[in-house]
Amino acid sequence: MGGGAARSGRPLRLERLLLLLGLCSWTAALRGNDNSEALPESIPSAPGTLPHFMEEPDDAYIIKSNPIVLRCKAMPAMQIFFKCNGEWVHQNEHVSEESMDETTGLKVREVFINVTRQQVEDFHGPEDYWCQCVAWSHLGTSKSRKASVRIAYLRKNFEQDPQGKEVPIEGMIVLHCRPPEGVPAAEVEWLKNEEPIDSNLDENIDTRADHNLIIRQARLSDSGNYTCMAANIVAKRRSMSATVVVYVNGGWSSWTEWSNCNARCGRGWQKRSRTCTNPAPLNGGAFCEGMSVQKITCTSLCPVDGSWEVWSEWSVCSPECEHLRVRECIAPPPRNGGKYCEGLNQESENCTEGLCIQDIEAASDVALYSGLGAAVVAVAVLVVGVALYRRSQSEYGVDVIDSSALTGGFQTFNFKTVRQGNSLLLNSSMQPDLTVSRTYSGPICLQDPMDKELMTESSLFNPLSDIKVKVQSSFMVSLGVTERPEYHGKAHSGTFPHGNNRAFGTIQARNKATYIQNLSSISTASELKTTAIFGHLGGRLVVPNTGVSLLIPHGAIPEESSWEIYLAITQKESSLQPEGTDVLLGPEVTCGPSDVSVSTPFALTIPHCAEVNPEHWNIHLKKRTQQGKWEEVMSVEEETTSCYCLLDPYACHILLNSFGTYALIGEPISDCAVRQLKVAVFGCLSCNSLDYNLRVYCMDNTPCAFQEVVLDERLQGGQLLEEPKLLHFKGNTFSLQMSVLDIPPFLWRIKPFTACQEVPFSRVWGSSRQPLHCAFSLERYTPATTQLSCKVCVRQLKGHEQVLHIQTSILENEREAITFFAHDDSNFPAQMGPKAFKIPYSIRQRICATFDTPNAKGKDWQMLAQKNSINRNLSYFAKQSSPSAVILDLWEAQHQHDGDLDSLACALEEIGRTHSKISDITETESEEPDFNYSRQNGL
Repeated sequence: MGGGAARSGRPLRLERLLLLLGLCSWTAALRGNDNSEALPESIPSAPGTLPHFMEEPDDAYIIKSNPIVLRCKAMPAMQIFFKCNGEWVHQNEHVSEESMDETTGLKVREVFINVTRQQVEDFHGPEDYWCQCVAWSHLGTSKSRKASVRIAYLRKNFEQDPQGKEVPIEGMIVLHCRPPEGVPAAEVEWLKNEEPIDSNLDENIDTRADHNLIIRQARLSDSGNYTCMAANIVAKRRSMSATVVVYVNGGWSSWTEWSNCNARCGRGWQKRSRTCTNPAPLNGGAFCEGMSVQKITCTSLCPVDGSWEVWSEWSVCSPECEHLRVRECIAPPPRNGGKYCEGLNQESENCTEGLCIQDIEAASDVALYSGLGAAVVAVAVLVVGVALYRRSQSEYGVDVIDSSALTGGFQTFNFKTVRQGNSLLLNSSMQPDLTVSRTYSGPICLQDPMDKELMTESSLFNPLSDIKVKVQSSFMVSLGVTERPEYHGKAHSGTFPHGNNRAFGTIQARNKATYIQNLSSISTASELKTTAIFGHLGGRLVVPNTGVSLLIPHGAIPEESSWEIYLAITQKESSLQPEGTDVLLGPEVTCGPSDVSVSTPFALTIPHCAEVNPEHWNIHLKKRTQQGKWEEVMSVEEETTSCYCLLDPYACHILLNSFGTYALIGEPISDCAVRQLKVAVFGCLSCNSLDYNLRVYCMDNTPCAFQEVVLDERLQGGQLLEEPKLLHFKGNTFSLQMSVLDIPPFLWRIKPFTACQEVPFSRVWGSSRQPLHCAFSLERYTPATTQLSCKVCVRQLKGHEQVLHIQTSILENEREAITFFAHDDSNFPAQMGPKAFKIPYSIRQRICATFDTPNAKGKDWQMLAQKNSINRNLSYFAKQSSPSAVILDLWEAQHQHDGDLDSLACALEEIGRTHSKISDITETESEEPDFNYSRQNGL
């Protein structure tokens, strides 16, 4: 048995020896230089356990030139070697670590190798570069999984970039993205305004469909800039940004209720309106189509005032000695808001003719006391009357017998001379003839009094009986003068206000001498027309000192074309005759030539005299046809896409596409409609050296109306005596009164019956062209009096009142002539090219490019219009090729004098489109293009 055992043990020891010999030979082969020698795939079997891999090599990517490390770990393992692409890796390239498993006591071996980029690039095989590790134990060998090694990269260009979209609200948005080619494949992430999008937090967004971004129902908040981000272990790539605009088309709100009929009696109209706010257009959405205002005719029942029926028969006499009679307000009864009858509906009286016995003694006492009271009242009235009579005699030196002459017409009046001991007279030693009495008969108010001489009386106004003075039969002139008087006086040097001052109603100055100036510098009537040649760069035409201007935008005239454009004001009586209570609010303006049309709307500015209030005025723009008839273009409150009107307090700026003759007509809707009148006082010496004439004008509050008055006064030698003031004249049918007050009693006297003059409402309200004026004649007691101080009061009965304080020297050499400061545009009636515009062309282009493009936040041209107080009829701008350019043209027309670029810059900053002021633009930037333009056009 023992021998057998020994024999059987010898083969086992031999096998172990052979195994050791085999490992040595394999190890020698691995250490050799020839890696091409094939190694056995297995070793002789031996008792034990096959190697178990605790860690196998993983797939790896080489980033740039950095080698990767493959590792392998097995237990039990006597040796571990790597084989790459079917060939054994040299033993020197292996890094081996050996340890013992404490639980099993088996040997654990871990091996590392490096794979470089060069090795992978040098391999050219049908498959990717791969490596595998083989582990040996006493029992045999085990092989790990194959690990591939690839070079990682990511191309720069996307195969498909997302594209911007404009989508209606609640529409579907699909943005496509195909990332660049790469190893490993790139992962895609979406950004909105540089912030990552997490589709898990928003069920409305899906980013899982083949790298595409899908928004199922677009919301306003989905507007923004979207970017596709692709990334792998090598790099990150950004696609082009795609702008998504979710727009909202405008929708009309519900109609308002119909307004009340504007006519209190008879035929009129009523209107209703709606707004494009349900919803409001946003982000370039379409504006509402249709009209925002509807008008229909209506008929109001006229009020009928009540009237009394005839008295009933007297009743039977009562025990109190009275009988009654009654009447009712039924002939007719008041209807439709008419007034109830005035007076009592019952009347009683004594029916015994005073013979009633009851209380006869009490009645006698009442009669006695009533008679005494009446006598006392009569005496008091007599005393007051005498006192007032004597006071009036001391102030005016006349005894007015018939006061009805103040109301106009041909009336007879008497006066007596009163000259008792006045030391200021030329010959105070002469005794007055108190018995002299004369009667004059003549009209108080005439239409054309300027060719007559002032009325006077030698014995009354002149103490010297040998001085002869001619008589004039009228003192008041209304609605202009048809014939000019011949005046042989010299014009005075000085200046007068020019331009269209927006605050024409008030003029700021250091003292009132600023407003007193001569009239020689005013342009003549023949200059109320301006002509210039314009090209593609546009320009501006101005009729000097009238407030009328024309703005031709850049690009309105075709390139390489030149047009001769004119602008004129009709000076003769207008052919437009307003109907009823309608009023011509400004001058009749003509621009031409009428046979050409511009590609971009031009801006026409016409001054007006209405106090703008849509509740009191309905203002219309009318145009004269070639046949001479007038047709309505639009109502300012209506919306149309043919033209646009913007009302300022003192002017109307109109955007038009065709030239012609235009005028503004005002239709008063209520009695509160106000027509602004300019009140001015002029004065001059008359032919009689002791007389001085005051002429008070009430004209439309427009620069052109004031200039016409100034031209007339210059011909007559008139001098402006006080700052003109603004009178608010209401359409309430009450007349206008003009009066002269506080005349120094011992230095001056006013001619009889001229201290107060009244003009009917119809003559004031209906005067369209000729300014209304009244004349007052004053007389000095002595030539030594050279200073005049008084007040001129102009008021509407139950309305507005203005008082002008006059303090002036009547002598020319003592009168101070001070330059009147205002906008003087007479030196620049025409401006061509960039010089005509306040906004430099380069800045204008940038503004238009910014606001004409819809924006995700809604900051487009509609916001620009809102910041410039343009809140209605936006459909007109929506139809233009560049809405922002037309809005800026309107701004240029509004600010032709002030050019307030700071306010425009502040508006842009509020919108958030700019952070720099336009007024900081250097002067050379705006002047250089104008110089080039001038050279090209030979200017």
